[in-house]
Amino acid sequence: MGILHDDVVIIRQAEKEGDPSVITVNCPDKTGLGCDLCRILLFFGLNIVRGDVSTDGKWCYIVFWVVCKPTTRWELLKKRLVGACPSCSSASGISYYRSELQSPSPPDVFLLKLCCYDRKGLLHDVTEVLCSLELNIKKVKVSTTPDGTVMDLFFITDTRELLHTKNRQEEIHKALEDVMQDAIIISFNLEKVGPEITACSQASPFLPPAITEDIFNIEASNDLPSVSLTSNNVCVTMDNSLSPAHTLVQIICQDHKALLYDIMRTLKDYNIQISYGRFYIKQGKKCEIDLFIIQSDGKKIVDPSKQSALSSRLKMELLQPLRVAVVSRGPDTELLVANPVELSSKGRPLVFYDITLALKMLNTCIFSAEIGRHMIGGREWEVYRVLLAEGASLSIPRRKVEEEVWKRLMGWE
Repeated sequence: MGILHDDVVIIRQAEKEGDPSVITVNCPDKTGLGCDLCRILLFFGLNIVRGDVSTDGKWCYIVFWVVCKPTTRWELLKKRLVGACPSCSSASGISYYRSELQSPSPPDVFLLKLCCYDRKGLLHDVTEVLCSLELNIKKVKVSTTPDGTVMDLFFITDTRELLHTKNRQEEIHKALEDVMQDAIIISFNLEKVGPEITACSQASPFLPPAITEDIFNIEASNDLPSVSLTSNNVCVTMDNSLSPAHTLVQIICQDHKALLYDIMRTLKDYNIQISYGRFYIKQGKKCEIDLFIIQSDGKKIVDPSKQSALSSRLKMELLQPLRVAVVSRGPDTELLVANPVELSSKGRPLVFYDITLALKMLNTCIFSAEIGRHMIGGREWEVYRVLLAEGASLSIPRRKVEEEVWKRLMGWE
């Protein structure tokens, strides 16, 4: 089976404002492809309102109906989607995800050192520039001195793999200067760092017990935290009677940003392949998802314990796809957000962007911030720790900060 390169991804932009654009992907199949495509759409700020997928185990056909921003860069989006698709030569057999067999060379990590004068919303504006340039923030350390100077350390990788070039570095410098306004850049430095520097910058693999209890209590108890910090009415059912070869998973839940990605990453981690599926949003922001799935051995899921484990995990991931908490850190107030990491070491994009935007909208200043990965409950999490400036932490109720950050992350703003 062959297909022209330009036909792997076809994008039909909406003719009228408010109508969805249609993205069609036609390529060899692999377990986790839907997850990878959803992650890219999420990075470009697209909201999936409907989806269809079908595969014969070797070739797949996926259609997304998406609502986009006026600034969507369609050509770049197409390039990234095509890059995520397996080559046509792999169509002779489906490739299943195995973490121990996935050994692509890791991208080069660069350290961006930025020193400037502080102002409200600065960290979000810098984050927005880096994201718009397709720079992935792996870690960050931000601190503010008493004289109002900010030192930002961003460990970043480049989707375009051009950070080693002078033109790319000048492009970043110019974009940052344009957004700084009155926050004059005192110094700017961008250099490649080796694994020893990256390792030294790693956050502690363990979080204080009080923090893990506050932010991960949902997994240790049947009692959910406040309804405002969870989705609601999640229903997951599994049925083996409707197909001789597949298990049907039916999900009914409330819509939220990255909903389809959250489902796809869970199935990818369980090494589950979707043979046929559909996703659509009904009136009232209720979503209905039907997925016909098989295991990596090509068989349906008949073991009740495996059914229960997958059903419980899906329900948990949709009830609370991220964790948000505001806690006391001595006399200070700290915002914590935990983002689950896939077995492939990738996670939901733009989380730090949404966090800083929510705090900017609350007119809340950030004193320091860190991003680090931690093993918690046998899973890897990307944890964002944001220490709020003293004045801000006293003026806005803790619950208000939690709710606004949560709504921004869920797309309910």
